[in-house]
Amino acid sequence: MDPISVGLLLALSGGAGGEIGRQAWVALSALVRHPFRGGHGTEDVPGVSTGDAELAELERSPADAARAHALCTALAVQASVDTEFRTGLEEWREQARRVCSGDGEVKNSISGGTFHGPALLGRDFSNTSFAAAPVPPAEPGPETPTVRG
Repeated sequence: MDPISVGLLLALSGGAGGEIGRQAWVALSALVRHPFRGGHGTEDVPGVSTGDAELAELERSPADAARAHALCTALAVQASVDTEFRTGLEEWREQARRVCSGDGEVKNSISGGTFHGPALLGRDFSNTSFAAAPVPPAEPGPETPTVRG
């Protein structure tokens, strides 16, 4: 089995892919925390991690490459001793790759014309909003009637 990419774990733990990425992270968490009954998991091998502690550490520091690497190692060890876990991890990786791969790649281009207002280029935006800048009140001039009460 190919190892899980550190970049993929960093991207997903950091929130890449919006809701789909969040679901992939939840699925990995469930896989790591699932007690496998049919294989010989790392709980049967003294001194070898199940990956639960490494997952929790990466959740606390999602940009920490060393923690992502530690999780990758724990996942690889668990997959090497537990065939059921390995199968689940391979299925998860195929689904997670779609979140952070070029599938659905967007190429942005703006040209010609005059644009008034924001233009947002990219892919998979979330929690983004635009608000109009406040317009200062117009100063009354000789042609602007004023009302006094």
